Amino acid sequence: MLTAKYIVGLVDGEGSFTAYVRQPKPSKISSRRVRIEPRFFLKLIERDKVILDRLKEFFGCGQVYFQKDTRPNHQPCYRFEVSNRRDLSQIIVPFFQQHPLQLPSKAKDFKIFSQMMAAIEKGEHLTSRGLNKLYRLKQKMH
Repeated sequence: MLTAKYIVGLVDGEGSFTAYVRQPKPSKISSRRVRIEPRFFLKLIERDKVILDRLKEFFGCGQVYFQKDTRPNHQPCYRFEVSNRRDLSQIIVPFFQQHPLQLPSKAKDFKIFSQMMAAIEKGEHLTSRGLNKLYRLKQKMH
């Protein structure tokens, strides 16, 4: 069984909080959710896949899948990813609020990610103004 401290250390080293935000068009209001896609993920080499499976079991959400990499000198990898907004806001964000990341750069990205998730929960991503706000926040992430 994984511990919270182990997970924090692993995420500090190998994890990522990100969001794919399409550049907003100032004059449009959209009701489509695909304009922003928040994600939490970790990528490990193939022989360490068991850790990703345990993360999925620990959190009770997300997916583990093979991530093909054709770059020279890179090993096959697997990725644990959570992209479901409910899982992100109800499981992932609260966990890392309770168990803070230690690396300043990772903690900064998580803080911004949390702000983005709060804005999405309020529906701000559905307006041009809100999407612009989210786009600007994304630009501050590593």
